[in-house]
Amino acid sequence: MTSTTGGTSREGIIRIATRRSVVTRAFRVAIVVGTVLGLLNHGDAILAGTVNAGQFAKICLTFLVPFSVSTYSSVLAIRERDAG
Repeated sequence: MTSTTGGTSREGIIRIATRRSVVTRAFRVAIVVGTVLGLLNHGDAILAGTVNAGQFAKICLTFLVPFSVSTYSSVLAIRERDAG
């Protein structure tokens, strides 16, 4: 079942997750949290200029995690707000 506000179907969830406001918020969270985590976890290699391909991939994933968590949280909050 899909309501006009996003509903509970997979299509509705994707529609909410791709809203400009949700993506913008998730991007901002990912930049801040990803930068902090990236520096904490890989700062020594970044400053020394010795980041290899494996570390670079891990740094990229470090930004993906907060983006995903923020998007998921926003979707749940919007669905809860629209349901009640």
